[in-house]
Amino acid sequence: MLNLRRLNRNIRSLRRYRQILGTLLKYGFGQVLDQLQLRFTLQRGRQLFFGSPEIRAARRQSPAVRLRLAMEELGPTFIKLGQLLSTRPDLLTPEYIAEFSRLQDAIPPFPFETVRHQISRELGSPIESLFSHFEKTPLAAASIAQVHKASLPDGKKVAVKIRRPDIEQIIATDLDILMSLAYLAEHHIAALHLYNPVALIKEFRRSIQRELDFRREGHTLERFAANFAGDKTFHVPQVYRELSGEAVLTMEYIKGIKVNNFGKLRAEGYDLKVIARHGADALLRQVLVHGLFHGDPHPGNVYILPGPVICFLDYGMVGRLDHNLKYQLLDLLAGILERDVEKVSRLLLDSGELEEEPILTDLKKVVSDFIDDYYEVPLQEIHTGHLLTDLIGILVQFRISVPPDLLLLARALITMEGIGRQLDPDFNMVHHLKPFMEQLARERWSLTYITQELGGVAGDYSILLRRLPRDLRTLLLRMTRNRLKINLEHRGLGQLITDLDKSSNRLSFSLLISALIVGSSLIMQVDKGPQVMGFPVLGFLGYTIAAILGLWLAVAILRSGRL
Repeated sequence: MLNLRRLNRNIRSLRRYRQILGTLLKYGFGQVLDQLQLRFTLQRGRQLFFGSPEIRAARRQSPAVRLRLAMEELGPTFIKLGQLLSTRPDLLTPEYIAEFSRLQDAIPPFPFETVRHQISRELGSPIESLFSHFEKTPLAAASIAQVHKASLPDGKKVAVKIRRPDIEQIIATDLDILMSLAYLAEHHIAALHLYNPVALIKEFRRSIQRELDFRREGHTLERFAANFAGDKTFHVPQVYRELSGEAVLTMEYIKGIKVNNFGKLRAEGYDLKVIARHGADALLRQVLVHGLFHGDPHPGNVYILPGPVICFLDYGMVGRLDHNLKYQLLDLLAGILERDVEKVSRLLLDSGELEEEPILTDLKKVVSDFIDDYYEVPLQEIHTGHLLTDLIGILVQFRISVPPDLLLLARALITMEGIGRQLDPDFNMVHHLKPFMEQLARERWSLTYITQELGGVAGDYSILLRRLPRDLRTLLLRMTRNRLKINLEHRGLGQLITDLDKSSNRLSFSLLISALIVGSSLIMQVDKGPQVMGFPVLGFLGYTIAAILGLWLAVAILRSGRL
């Protein structure tokens, strides 16, 4: 039975594999598939799509548009991957980021009977015993889940988020295929090797698996609620734990006005400047006080309640900043204001892992130009999100790895600044940032924090000192017994070795062909042995073999694309 299930899964994977590759070919990415050495699929794909109206229309679009269309057609996993990539300016150009930001995961809702079955299976009771009323038509339907409005027995209105059936299996299959394609890309396309596609897909796997487990989102909502307990300007929807699980999340129904519905907000008497201030303060408090922030505060996720009170929805994408990263940002801003090129350069070098050692003079020159660009700009015109994005651009330029949460923060700041300036043309995020940075500076040099840091350092050195005699003894024993081994690993030589191997094989074949031609020419001069049409058979046979081998070698070189 287990083998049969495995066989069925392999068949589904193979069908999906061909569907993915066929779709990429359909939208004009045949050259990429050829580089991945997937010619068996290309031959079938060319028969299916060559000359069709679809592929002709797709080829008139830019590569970024074509890739977005392909992702939308391939479904939830690829849409989520595109949305993740839209937060990675360290990997993609602005054209691709802008295009992937347009990815829509609006998918037709699944039937209400499936909703009923999912809730009953997850919560252990029929839907009628849990809710006094449950609307059959969903409020929204997306790639992973859909949301229904319902009422509890006590009359409270709730929003119930139900995961799509079999979505885990679909995503698992797609992730396996994406991982295999990432390995192929890393091995066959040298330019992509620098971006570590395998690590990217592993990060994406962790991200989407967290998003599939609604218990995590419920826990996140509860943490935000605890962080903002008693705050009268920010509201977090209440989670109903007893009505939630891995595939179902029941939370307070929010009836408010979308933040970008300016006409309705004005008609209801709201002060848009106050809303902008509260929204900025809420995000900055999340980032710089609590270190846990909403990663996607776009207008569809931000509602205004009476007060005015800000309410964020959809906590599936959140970022985290630890104390070290917060203090690094504080030091970076201080260095920029002080025009301290040395300090900013050092902080950028310390902010991530180095893929290769940058030339310090070049880095300082770029940092100096960056500081000069911003130093002359009036305070009210500075966009903190764009400033952070420019700093990330410097990290990318010098191959310094960028923490993913920093990328998410840049996106969140840009989004919130855009909303703020729409609400209030005079809105300035730097003005709102200043008191939080001052509070962070006071916290950093407080006696409590210094004591904690010293305690942590003392603990680390205590562990080191306890382990040092044992580690030294182990090292000396291995040296005296000739058991000390040093493993050397070469990086980036695999492609060179493969190319040299191919070149040597072609050279060997060329020499063999030359030898056959020379030998056959000598035999042709001898009038002994069996002959055909007056020519020695052995000479004729040698010419034939040389011609076949020469033709095969020429075809192989032409197919490789390297003359």
